[in-house]
Amino acid sequence: MAETVLTNPGQSPARLEGWRGIAADWASDQRAFKNVSWGKAMMWIFLLSDTFIFSCFLLSYMTARMSTTVPWPNPSEVFALNIGGNHMPLILIAIMTFVLISSSGTMAMAVNFGYRRDRARTAILMLVTAAFGATFVGMQAFEWTKLIMEGVRPWGNPWGAPQFGASFFMITGFHGTHVTIGVIFLIAIARKVFRGDFDVERRGFFTSRKGHYEIVEIMGLYWHFVDLVWVFIFAFFYLW
Repeated sequence: MAETVLTNPGQSPARLEGWRGIAADWASDQRAFKNVSWGKAMMWIFLLSDTFIFSCFLLSYMTARMSTTVPWPNPSEVFALNIGGNHMPLILIAIMTFVLISSSGTMAMAVNFGYRRDRARTAILMLVTAAFGATFVGMQAFEWTKLIMEGVRPWGNPWGAPQFGASFFMITGFHGTHVTIGVIFLIAIARKVFRGDFDVERRGFFTSRKGHYEIVEIMGLYWHFVDLVWVFIFAFFYLW
């Protein structure tokens, strides 16, 4: 039976502190996440499961790279661009990283204005975040097209270890899919915010309680996670 501390009659039991409180929460017949909405809790659980998937992808990449006997392509050469006759290594990847990190800032500001119930600014900042995301996906499509035209395939490439192509398309493709889905949801939620769905509690998908912009914060959790994952991809795949 869960341990509780009784206060005055008719009042709810006081919550215990520390590990005893955690044990009491999980052993009771109440919600474990007492102060967290189900939408936010489910997003955290989804992000946790996604963390495992991306971790497996990156661990598989590192295992393939360290175990192959064929020289691994040099990312600084593979992902270089010739601009104005100058050889510029990783310039496109650096711009992509800057764009995606900047989108985290606009998303954070959108959440802030959502708390203030400022519909116009929240919607505008979410659309700016979506524009940054779409720009990132567009540059990634350019990167894919360039490498495919140079002969990179999931089963081989002209610069060395054949596992390079499979690792590149798997990791960047899975991440790009996440960004694309995020852009779609950002636009949809920004539209709902702008027309006041969360103020009048208009029925529909992703419409929270009246006066609450919690879905904006939940979208922010997803977007910050996507940005954080890219930092690891950038460090392990492009800089190593």
